[in-house]
Amino acid sequence: MAFVAVQPSNTNNDKGGQGEDFGKSSPVGLVLLILFFIAVFFLVKSMNKHLKRVPASFDEPAPTADEAAEEKKKD
Repeated sequence: MAFVAVQPSNTNNDKGGQGEDFGKSSPVGLVLLILFFIAVFFLVKSMNKHLKRVPASFDEPAPTADEAAEEKKKD
């Protein structure tokens, strides 16, 4: 026994969501896109500002000769 799959006929003239306005963006989309770009700009600017404050290394700096001498005097 064989089964044949037949697509229903397209009698309602539906183009599958690709009507007259398909592919057109609205001015609201443009405004949102511009707002996102402005927000990303300020976030990057803020990130760079905070990263400049981060020390190059989190290791304790080696004591200088003067600090080492003062440590010995305390002991």
